[in-house]
Amino acid sequence: MASTQALKGRIRSVKSTRQITKAMELVAASKMRRAQDATKLSAPYTLAARQLLTALSKHTSVKEHALFKKRPVKTRLMIVIASDKGLAGAYNANVVRLYANELVADDKAGIKNTTITIGRKAAQFVARLKDTEVLGSYQELPDRPGGREIHAIMDSTRHLFESGQVDAVDVLYTAFHSSIDQKATITRVLPAGFEPAEEPGVAPDVVYEPSAEEVLNGVAYRLVGAQIFQALLEARASEHSMRMLAMKNATDNASDLIDDLTLEMNKARQSAITQELAEISGGVEAMNE
Repeated sequence: MASTQALKGRIRSVKSTRQITKAMELVAASKMRRAQDATKLSAPYTLAARQLLTALSKHTSVKEHALFKKRPVKTRLMIVIASDKGLAGAYNANVVRLYANELVADDKAGIKNTTITIGRKAAQFVARLKDTEVLGSYQELPDRPGGREIHAIMDSTRHLFESGQVDAVDVLYTAFHSSIDQKATITRVLPAGFEPAEEPGVAPDVVYEPSAEEVLNGVAYRLVGAQIFQALLEARASEHSMRMLAMKNATDNASDLIDDLTLEMNKARQSAITQELAEISGGVEAMNE
């Protein structure tokens, strides 16, 4: 059994760790709420872009549009979104596991692939892989990325697809459903698609200015950008949610460990007191003989 002083030192150490994990839990909770609000605010825009694209597709030949051309997939680009920091539970592990499975599937299908990483953890994982081409790496993006970051990613992605260097573009990220439900998922953003559902309120005799083709150009580009932007927001909300949960579990575990160590210290103290009493009693008996 450890000594009382050693147990006191361990208790102080665990209490210090608990204070840190509790503070990190509160910070993650605050960031998660802001990220969740941003995700909800941007979702209607993404839906509206898809609805407008659906309406436009009824009046124009989208199959010939550069962003809509479907080709046999011989090379695809994967945009992998992870975090810059750890201590977020299985957040990064889930994303890189999905990415690794996609690499294996592409290898079996004879499809070449290339990667753009977002987040230091994704870049570190991809850097350890052999025969994996990385076209770009973005780190330290804000919780709500601005137009400069989105356009940088979108412009390079669009150029690769329109030039025929890649035949498909997928985004791998953690979809945010709720503060306790997040799932690593994959979404295809190019070739661009649209929702087949009927869109009310769009008349068949709509006049587009200056032309339907030019309107489609702007909407298609914004749609793809909106999907990437939404993926970034959901990934960040998921990261903060999983970090909050991980820190809460760490805080609870620290509290349980403190209770166990306190009980062990009390037992050690009681054992020491009992030993001292026995020695005193033995000394008294020896003096009386």
